[in-house]
Amino acid sequence: MCNRSFAGSCADSYVRAGGSPTAAFRGFCYGPQVNANAAELSELPAPPLLHERSALFLDFDGTLVPIAPRPQDVHVAPWVVPTLQQVQRALGGALALLSGRPLEQLDGLLKPLQFAAAGVHGVQRRAADGRRWAQHVEPPSAIAKAVHALAQHHPELLIEKKPSSLAVHYRAAPELEPICRTTLVAALQGQTAWVLLVGHAVFEIKPRGLNKASALRAFIAEQPFIGRVPIVVGDDVTDEDAFAAALEAGGHAIKVGPGTTIARSRLGDPSAVCRWLTASADALKAKEGPEPCQRHHSNSA
Repeated sequence: MCNRSFAGSCADSYVRAGGSPTAAFRGFCYGPQVNANAAELSELPAPPLLHERSALFLDFDGTLVPIAPRPQDVHVAPWVVPTLQQVQRALGGALALLSGRPLEQLDGLLKPLQFAAAGVHGVQRRAADGRRWAQHVEPPSAIAKAVHALAQHHPELLIEKKPSSLAVHYRAAPELEPICRTTLVAALQGQTAWVLLVGHAVFEIKPRGLNKASALRAFIAEQPFIGRVPIVVGDDVTDEDAFAAALEAGGHAIKVGPGTTIARSRLGDPSAVCRWLTASADALKAKEGPEPCQRHHSNSA
């Protein structure tokens, strides 16, 4: 099901940039510390295929699609929607997305499907039955002013306003990472209800306490995820908390791309994710046996 031209060009277009929290700013930067001795790309095995009791949780950017220069430039390859639909069906609906994008963006990119999903790193959540939850708060004025000042002085920055969140993308000007970090950390002084999230060439200010891990824990307490083994796949440091939550629940964590991680397995890039998902779907379908009409035909032969 993987498009050959997509798989061939994926490694070239998959750009990994950005940084992880530094010790100096640990009180303000969000995300679990990743063990400096954690396995690198060549040291982690490929993941086992999904089984019928798996509950699958997928990041989007960098996992299902290559990271683009700007969020609006992302390209969804032809394999993504039909493969996700096939896996969702094979898992009895137990598939959800854990993304930094708002739910509306995910829905637009994955038309006509609407999966169970957590958006804006857990600020929004939609259950498998369509019920929705969201925290509606505006960043404090000091934070908004700091972000506005950065944009005024450095027009090469991309400012993304999300529900209850502000993101500063510096992919077009990586040399601005230190000034962005320093400015945002200073703006967060005294703002205990807010936290700085560090991702691929992006800083995001969001409410404290809601994240991909909290979303995962909510999902696995609901149908159709309850009682299943959580499997989390992601490429960013922002996925590490969900990795930890899955491992704590007796599940598995799969890192996409290079970098230190607490995950137990690794896939090289989105094209490798495509192959793994396709192989898992095929294996699950094979376990189900032939279709009813095929069984009838075989019995009457």
